[in-house]
Parts: sequence; structure tokens; C-alpha cells
Amino acid sequence: MEQAIERNRNAGVSGLGEIPAPPRRRLAVVTCMDARIDAHRLLGLEPGDAHVIRNAGGVVTDDVIRSVAVSQRKLGTREVMLIQHTGCGMIGLSDDEFRSELERETGVRPAWSAEGFRDLEQEVRQGVERLRRSPFLLHRDAIAGFVLELESGLLRRVV
Repeated sequence: MEQAIERNRNAGVSGLGEIPAPPRRRLAVVTCMDARIDAHRLLGLEPGDAHVIRNAGGVVTDDVIRSVAVSQRKLGTREVMLIQHTGCGMIGLSDDEFRSELERETGVRPAWSAEGFRDLEQEVRQGVERLRRSPFLLHRDAIAGFVLELESGLLRRVV
């Protein structure tokens, strides 16, 4: 962490407060927290262009819907890209096994689910469907789901 703080001091990043909060491209991107994914670079975005919402697996959870609802209703986004990827650590993760592991180690069973999945393309379809069905989103007509092929760096549209 200290190295990251030092790199920040030397990065020369300033003026971010001068960029308006509403994303210029009116785009929200939901993707995985995988450290190999740089959504801005991947999509040719600059600071201020889009909201990027990340979690383990890029899974559409209630919290993702909350973030997209705020993004649309308070900051004017109209389009949503869901991007999951090959080689994701959530593929094949058993929720029950993970919960049991945490309970054994901590004595507390988590109330939340890790949201592991087996079929990457099916998970993308399911995530897009969750977004499209949410009554909290204003703009459900421009939601698309993709798989990022890590090997090539290219997006493949699923839905």
C-alpha cells in the first residue's frame, strides 16, 4: 500500500476535480475486479468518460444494480456494458464450499453469496437479463453483454 501511495505522489495526476461527474459518454461498465483488466484502456476511455463498476466476476448483484441505478438516475448514463472474461477465478467456484470454508475459519457463515458460476456465456446472459428486468433502471434498451478474451484482448458480444 505504501508503494501505491508513493506512486500516486509521483504520478502527477491532478485536475480530476475539474472533470464533471456525469460521464461524458453516458456509459456504465460492469466488469470483474481482475487486476489484468483495465477497462479504460480496453475501451479507449479517458477519465470522466464512463462509470466503471467492478466486483469479483463482474456479476450483476443487488449492489451492481444499485450502482447502475444511481449512475442512470442521478448522473445521466444511458448505456450499460457487462464485461466478463476468460480465465476468471469465479468460474467453477462453489458458493457452498466457499461459505463453509469461511465459516470454518471465522466461526461465522457469511450472509452473502460469492456468486461463483460454471458457464461464462450463460452468466453474461443472466447478468444482462437481471439488468434488463430491474425496475430501478431507467434505460434498459441499451444493455449488452460481452466476454473479454484475455488472450487476444478483444471483446466478443454474447447478448
